[in-house]
Amino acid sequence: MKHKIYRYTMVVIGCLITASAINLFYIPNMLLSGGVTGLGFIIYYLSGLPIGVMNLVLNIPLFYLAWKYMDKEYFFGSLATMTFLSFAIDGLHFLTAYTPDVPEKMLSCITGGVMYGLGMGLVYRVGGGTGGMDIIGGIINKYYSISQATTNFIFNIFLMICGTFFFGIESVLYTMLTFFIVFKVTNSITVGFDYKKNIIIISEHYEEIAEGIIKIVGRGVTYLYGEGAYTHQQRKVLFVVAKLTQVARIRQIVRKKDPGAFMIITEASDVFGRGFTSAPSGKHKQKKIFALINQYTSEDGEK
Repeated sequence: MKHKIYRYTMVVIGCLITASAINLFYIPNMLLSGGVTGLGFIIYYLSGLPIGVMNLVLNIPLFYLAWKYMDKEYFFGSLATMTFLSFAIDGLHFLTAYTPDVPEKMLSCITGGVMYGLGMGLVYRVGGGTGGMDIIGGIINKYYSISQATTNFIFNIFLMICGTFFFGIESVLYTMLTFFIVFKVTNSITVGFDYKKNIIIISEHYEEIAEGIIKIVGRGVTYLYGEGAYTHQQRKVLFVVAKLTQVARIRQIVRKKDPGAFMIITEASDVFGRGFTSAPSGKHKQKKIFALINQYTSEDGEK
């Protein structure tokens, strides 16, 4: 029960922040959003029809598809989020009269992008979804193996072309800046700011290195068993997951014990378990798109 209250609270706060960003910075500066909401922006700028209402109308056929082809929990959760966001956008439209008087349009784009990304990040972090192109992308990925990221990219390119035709290249260029900011902020909020690193170490002095990491850095070390494809020599490989602030110290230990050690450091997008978090967050993030399709797997497929 507490988890549901927390989840719905975060969704409401996230939607209100996003709606505020739209009315304070996006609309006054003729910026566009991505996905189906972005199409609602174009219709609003051309006809004056409310963005929230258009978002609801444009999502009706998409949620019909979601009902037929996707998980029902995703359907009801995303429908509630999308509906509240749409009402929030129109309900907070009065904020356009209180747009900050900023001399540089770029500053408005940056601030609006940060607020928009913060709002969506809070929604996605607790497993919320807003429907729209997530539905189309998920279905296409399921039946045609085309990643959701590709589908969203193609649709957003279409929006940019329409925006250039109707509003000029300047508005589109500022919109692309906000796209980048929204992506980075949303990803940071969803994954978290406390970044982790995967570290793989191959060395003949693996025992000394492992002991140093455990005693000095205080991180656990796992032995993996590897074999060289050319030499067929078997040896133990060290696997460590560390916080960003601990990487430099681990590197120093490795270089001191074995300057010729082979070391690989990669990003870890989400880490949970003993020593990091008390409960997994990945289960909820997978519902961001819908329960049957993992977004991160889709993006890896694109690469």
